[in-house]
Amino acid sequence: MANEITNREELAALVRWMNQQGWSPGTSTNYSFLHPELSDVVVVSKSGIDKSVFSSEDFMHVDMQGTPTNAYSEFKPSAETLIHTAIYDMFPETHFILHTHSKAATVLSHLHKADGAVHFDGYEVLKGLPNIQTHDTAIDVPIFANDQDMVRFSAMLRENQNLLTHNAFLMEKHGLYVWGSSLFEAKRHLEINEFLLDIALTLKQIK
Repeated sequence: MANEITNREELAALVRWMNQQGWSPGTSTNYSFLHPELSDVVVVSKSGIDKSVFSSEDFMHVDMQGTPTNAYSEFKPSAETLIHTAIYDMFPETHFILHTHSKAATVLSHLHKADGAVHFDGYEVLKGLPNIQTHDTAIDVPIFANDQDMVRFSAMLRENQNLLTHNAFLMEKHGLYVWGSSLFEAKRHLEINEFLLDIALTLKQIK
């Protein structure tokens, strides 16, 4: 059975891998998981950590309101922690959340902001996303305006929960959020979305 230490180590290794892919430049991006034993605690990345050297010690505990627990009161959680707590609240089956700042996600979230989403259809990898059984389908990954007010942004997410049907959304000129019931599932959702975004950006460059 997974425990907090194992989850920290496995997610930290994944964070370093994502940095090597160019998806988490500098100290950007944030990550979390639900504490395996404490239902009201989220284990989230600390703010300002270089993701190329991210370690299992670079996580901290916050409650479901995003407030650091007493043992971590001297540390600052990611500025976007309220996004994480909102996702856990909206989708109780979620246990891991990943957030990246890839070039493709950043560029396409800007180019398609007026459309409200990036559209994909017919790709085989779509079958790796929730609620999809065949490649012969289409999805829209919603795009939301970037907002430094996380209380307001997380409230907006809740108002648009009906759009979050495939465990992913984009923030304009910012990046991608994905989530899953396990680290394996969240990673799969991340890789598929980043692959599709990279294809879309490549097609635009070819044209």
